[in-house]
Amino acid sequence: MNPNFQEYAQRVVLVTGGTKGIGRGIAEHFLAAGATVVVCGRNAPLELPAVMDAGVMRQAEFLSCDVREAEAVRAMVAEVVRRHGRLDVLVNNAGGAPEVEAATVSPRFHEGVLRLNLFATLHAAQAANAVMQQQDEGGVIVNIGSISALRPSPGTAAYGAAKAAVLSLTGSLAVEWAPKVRVVAVSPGLVRTEQSHLHFGNEAGITAVAASIPAGRLAEPADIAQACLYVASPRASYMSGSNLLLHGGGERPAFMSAAKPTDKS
Repeated sequence: MNPNFQEYAQRVVLVTGGTKGIGRGIAEHFLAAGATVVVCGRNAPLELPAVMDAGVMRQAEFLSCDVREAEAVRAMVAEVVRRHGRLDVLVNNAGGAPEVEAATVSPRFHEGVLRLNLFATLHAAQAANAVMQQQDEGGVIVNIGSISALRPSPGTAAYGAAKAAVLSLTGSLAVEWAPKVRVVAVSPGLVRTEQSHLHFGNEAGITAVAASIPAGRLAEPADIAQACLYVASPRASYMSGSNLLLHGGGERPAFMSAAKPTDKS
């Protein structure tokens, strides 16, 4: 892992949900780029994100936080600033939802999905912006979106709707908080993580899904992390209010498999 983004050597980065999956990959890549990284979650992981740097193991710091609670999020951001004096990058990664039937699931479930995937993003962004606006160099907020925001999301309807709202939120906040704070979205397609089996089944199922993607594979957390390194860096200083879609070429349209060419010979 050698991202070669020297811009992060003196930067402080907060990654919500940064203890596993995509978030862990993002945290590890910012660490490798020289940043001081803080991750949060409801429960401390057995192992924190870490990288070897010049023979020295560098690892992320952990703060316990339920990002669905606005006051807890404000306290977490305040603690990051108390420890390090600044906050340069916030990656709003925490989120997700199990597969359910929209017709029968409880209203409380849908409300919970919105709290985690939309309101938590807004609360963390508000807290980070308050800090970044006071810094000479401002800061960057990266919202992790999803392909589910841009196409039907059967089984995770509320999640897809929440992620669509995150994209709208990204554009609005980018206008409100400019020029000190840039707000961008990075939207993964299908990503292989330790929880892939919950969505795609066993290894055969994962392989079959990967074959349906033009790139021939699911994304890895590293693919999303590299994008975050770029959009949060000075190299992307004119990028704000936009959405970087990472889907390996997308999903093959269903008609391509269903349709059969007519023999006109």
